[in-house]
Amino acid sequence: MSEVTVTQFAETLKIPVEKLLSQLGEAGITVAGADALISDDAKQDLLTYLRRTHGHDASTAAAAAPRKITLNRRTSTEIKVGAGQGRAKTVTVEVRRKRTYVNRDVLEEDARKQQEELDRVRAEEQAKAEQQARAEQERQREQQLEQERLQREKSEAEAEARKKAEEEQRERELATATEAEAQTKLDEESRKRDVEARQRREALGKREVRREVVDVLTAASDDEVPDDKATLFGRQELHVAADASGRRKKKKSRRRTVAVSAESSRHGFERPTAPVVREVAIPETIKVGDLAQRLAVKSTDVIRSLMKMGVMATINQAIDQDAAMLVVEEFGHIAKPAKIEDLEDSLKPADTGAGEKKPRPPVVTVMGHVDHGKTSLLDYIRRTKVASGEAGGITQHIGAYHVETDKGLITFLDTPGHAAFTSMRARGARVTDIIVLVVAADDGVMPQTEEAIVHARAAGVPIVVAVNKIDKSDADPDRVRQELVAKEVVPEEWGGDTMFVNVSARTGQGMDDLLNAILLQAEVLELTAVAEGRAAGVVIESSLEKGRGAVATVLVTRGCLKLGDALLAGQEYGRVRAMTDELGKPVTEVGPSRPVSVLGLSGTPNAGDEVMVLEDERKARELAQFRLSRTRDKKLAQQQATKLEDVFSQLGASQSKTLQLLIKADVQGSAEALSDAMSKLSHDEVQVKVISVGVGGLSASDITLAAASKAIIIAFNVRADGAGRQAIKDTGVDVRYYSIIYQAIDDVRAAITGMLAPVIREQIVGLAEVRDVFKSPKYGDIAGCLVVDGYVRRNNPIRVLRNNAVIYEGELESLRRFKDDVNEVRAGTECGIGVRNYNDVKPGDQIECYERTTIERTA
Repeated sequence: MSEVTVTQFAETLKIPVEKLLSQLGEAGITVAGADALISDDAKQDLLTYLRRTHGHDASTAAAAAPRKITLNRRTSTEIKVGAGQGRAKTVTVEVRRKRTYVNRDVLEEDARKQQEELDRVRAEEQAKAEQQARAEQERQREQQLEQERLQREKSEAEAEARKKAEEEQRERELATATEAEAQTKLDEESRKRDVEARQRREALGKREVRREVVDVLTAASDDEVPDDKATLFGRQELHVAADASGRRKKKKSRRRTVAVSAESSRHGFERPTAPVVREVAIPETIKVGDLAQRLAVKSTDVIRSLMKMGVMATINQAIDQDAAMLVVEEFGHIAKPAKIEDLEDSLKPADTGAGEKKPRPPVVTVMGHVDHGKTSLLDYIRRTKVASGEAGGITQHIGAYHVETDKGLITFLDTPGHAAFTSMRARGARVTDIIVLVVAADDGVMPQTEEAIVHARAAGVPIVVAVNKIDKSDADPDRVRQELVAKEVVPEEWGGDTMFVNVSARTGQGMDDLLNAILLQAEVLELTAVAEGRAAGVVIESSLEKGRGAVATVLVTRGCLKLGDALLAGQEYGRVRAMTDELGKPVTEVGPSRPVSVLGLSGTPNAGDEVMVLEDERKARELAQFRLSRTRDKKLAQQQATKLEDVFSQLGASQSKTLQLLIKADVQGSAEALSDAMSKLSHDEVQVKVISVGVGGLSASDITLAAASKAIIIAFNVRADGAGRQAIKDTGVDVRYYSIIYQAIDDVRAAITGMLAPVIREQIVGLAEVRDVFKSPKYGDIAGCLVVDGYVRRNNPIRVLRNNAVIYEGELESLRRFKDDVNEVRAGTECGIGVRNYNDVKPGDQIECYERTTIERTA
């Protein structure tokens, strides 16, 4: 390219002249002005500078080069063609060409990389093959050495057997000779044997030394130390000197003399030792195989001993502690009952409860009869509307709330008042410090009120009585006090120790007095707890929620529960993944007397289970699996063994009807309450059997189980998922959905009533005396009777009495009066009676007419 001016070069590059001059100055190229000439070298220097400035160099340019370039070319030509009638038509023809150019450097680089990868794979395969060949050679060498050792042992055994046979032959020959000749021959044979043995030992010793030297050299070449080997001379290993000479020390050869006598061929018998008496620890349940292992006897012997006691069990079945102790004593050992608490204490951490105790807020449980205003009372304190959200306006879950009042912090537990939630109320009484007994001023003491008093006394918890609904016109607080005094709950103003507060959950009257009474009672109790260290608590409620998994409501009683702690709750374990308070707000740590919802457990624990934080998740899993196996063994042990009397009891039970139920609920407490309530509905003739109790929605496996067991599904506040709904359509299982517990109880009670067999009662309606008997060719014997009481009706069944004893029971064939068929004959009237299929009626007999009445039974 010829030299051009700066102005011309800027026009070629389509940039301003000033910008080109500044770039030339930055690149270190000196020019006089816009009219100055610029050389090709200066242009190349400018291009190099610009590439370096924008991050491009030779390597990056090469890397950025395209792998292939495609060029598209298009050419157009015009041709004229005749269109007829002497006219010409111009046609445009366009030719498109496409050509692709491939970068050879890229192809060569790819080929080089593929070749390197292929070489690497081949090298790895070759190294692997060499390693396998070395391993195969080592295995063959070990097999050869093992075969040599076995051959040598076999030859030695054959030589020993041959020598023993020869000795026995010689002894038999010597027995027939004289004593002197025998002694001389024996000495010669002994010397000969010694010589042969010495020669054989020397030969075998040389071969053994050679083999050991070869092993040592082989081990030294493989950088391994040879294992201890026993030689013919009793050496355990071959010792090689560590000095440069490497010579072995010579051992003095000791000559072994063989003394043959008559006593050497005799066997020595010893008196049997005393039997070993073991002390066997027996848990609450133990499998037959484990018991046999502890006794060091065969399992068949233990099964035979159990059969003698009338217990039929296999090797994998569990038996109770009493039966196991009897088996242990029968085998002559000492049985020691082991407590499960000792095993759990060995797995639990030893530092629980250690630390400084600090004051904590009180845990208050609100109890009382259904619809007496317990939840409404808490609503006013919490300024919420919980009661309106419950189905039917009654509480069916146990709720835990942490309330910050003007008087201090208080944790409230709201329990259901329905009769079916007895276990839930008892659980609330066990974990509480103070019980607020709510009694309606217009209703007085009711059954669940008395039950709450019993729970409070059983737990040893003080009571604060809240007389609710005093704003009503028919409220009578004094009557409530009198009724509670009859239950030994005496107010303080009457000389007792129980505080009574008149309140109104609707108007808020007396709420401050109630809170003051609760905090005063808490001060008297001086409630304290360890606020630091590993946490412990109680499961208040648990549920299985979609998208969250197992959720447990835990009331912390000791320590501080934090995110990430390894948690153990009954038979479930896990790590705390998230925690939320009663309002759904996430929290990171929780102290004593605080309720919290915990996520991360392996399943839904039972309400009332103890919660504790352990060292790690492995420890929690170990203890949870131990509890699970203990529960499973206990269930197996509770199953009665097959005995003769059980067979008859099962035969009698098979005649009764059974109503199978499968219960699924939203929370564990409701499922437990439903199961207990349904089990109490059992009748002598209809047994209610709950085959499964679970938490969460209905799945396809639940529907399949119900269909196989012919059970009715009780779904409490849960619904079936997609697969469950399809399974319901396919199997036709009866699924009942409920949101109020007493509706479910009423429906099951109605079903049981429908399954009960009706009661049939017999009522005597008439009595006729037989005066004479006549013969009839059509009906046989006809009894001429006089109706003395009631009436005789044709369609009613009859009994024939003779001497006040029933001799026949059947129906009437005919009933006539003066040769006319009649349907009924009343007292004081004569009639003719024909008894069907009976011809032995005699004068003086009595015919009793009665009717059957069917009465429906109720459960």
